[in-house]
Amino acid sequence: MERNQLHRQVALMRKSLFDQWLLQGYLDDQFIQLEELQDDANPNFVEEVVTLFYKDSSRLLVNIDQALEKKPLDFTKLDGYMHQFKGSSSSIGAKKVKAECTQFHDYCRAGNAEG
Repeated sequence: MERNQLHRQVALMRKSLFDQWLLQGYLDDQFIQLEELQDDANPNFVEEVVTLFYKDSSRLLVNIDQALEKKPLDFTKLDGYMHQFKGSSSSIGAKKVKAECTQFHDYCRAGNAEG
């Protein structure tokens, strides 16, 4: 009985945390959809997807940083990196990261180095 009560408490705390993240705009419904894909056959699905996102994001951020150091800026290359980063962010429901990628993507398309 106590074990079930602990499971309920954890579930309620988790829901509260994700509700806050959703309300604050950090995550969107895509993350919840990822969670729904997790099952007994693949209990670590969300963890694996998020880990891959972080690894891919780290690589992309290094590439972006290096591309920003080169003059003149290669907006086509930067735009490609941002397109990848935006897609990855969208796939896990990272709403704020996706919004920032969209802004950066727009600056690249406009050739706006200041932006």
